[in-house]
Amino acid sequence: MNAGNKLFYWKRWSTSIAGYLFISPWLLGFFLLTAWPMIQSFYYSFTDYVLLDSPRWLGFGNYTKMFTDDPKFIGSLKVTLLFVSFSVPLKLAFALLVAMLLNRNLKGMSVYRTIIYFPSLIGASVAVSILWSNIFGMDGLLNQLLGFLSIEGKSWIGNPDTALGTLVLLVVWQFGSSMVIFLAGLKQIPVELYEAASMDGARAISRFFRITLPMLSPVILFNLVLQTIGSFQMFTQAYIVTKGGPIDSTYMFALYLYEKAFARLEMGYASAMAWVFLLLMGAVTALVFASSERWVFYESEGGK
Repeated sequence: MNAGNKLFYWKRWSTSIAGYLFISPWLLGFFLLTAWPMIQSFYYSFTDYVLLDSPRWLGFGNYTKMFTDDPKFIGSLKVTLLFVSFSVPLKLAFALLVAMLLNRNLKGMSVYRTIIYFPSLIGASVAVSILWSNIFGMDGLLNQLLGFLSIEGKSWIGNPDTALGTLVLLVVWQFGSSMVIFLAGLKQIPVELYEAASMDGARAISRFFRITLPMLSPVILFNLVLQTIGSFQMFTQAYIVTKGGPIDSTYMFALYLYEKAFARLEMGYASAMAWVFLLLMGAVTALVFASSERWVFYESEGGK
């Protein structure tokens, strides 16, 4: 190898080394705080591991128990799927409605957008969850308002028929991030399309379904995936507002996972639950992407 080639390879390697040095803090954090804990969790999922004892190999025992001898696991899974099925569509629909209302050139509109977005900044906090429980409790604000109308209220978070609905309402109230994304997508739709449709006599409803939704479909897909994953991970609000009750009607999967891991210290079983949860979210996300071929419009691909 001549001197020229040696110099070329040295420069190439020195550039690569410099790049790895710059990203080394991220790589270190990834391997120590993400990759290695995931590998450990995967191993522990096949063991009987109580935090204060050494792990004992079980094979698929934890997974078998989950699906055959753990009614709480199945119950929490059903509650979580029900919550996701209601909260995600309602949140996206409300966010899109608000985004369309804010997509106007009116004086002071930026102030309105800021005010409407603000609840989403604090919506997942413990303080707001406590406030929510006070609003929908037996002596809460909602029942006080109903009392002025001579309507006897009930404990909305203490009733199995309405407790999950209060959590859905809390999540829908946190529509700000989805609304901002929808608003950005709406501003990318050419105004000429609406003008041409209006000249052809298309009404507002027709313009919405034939122009707005198709042109906004990639943004809808993006929001749908984000909100679905976020709803599956629902924990703080359910833990603070209802603690999984009443009668396990709001007992989310994340709550059960937390109980197994940090209350009962059953890390092996909790690790198995975490991997099942990961596969479940991955499967639902894959289904969403698979269905997108039928309803997501990409102009560069001829509508497919």
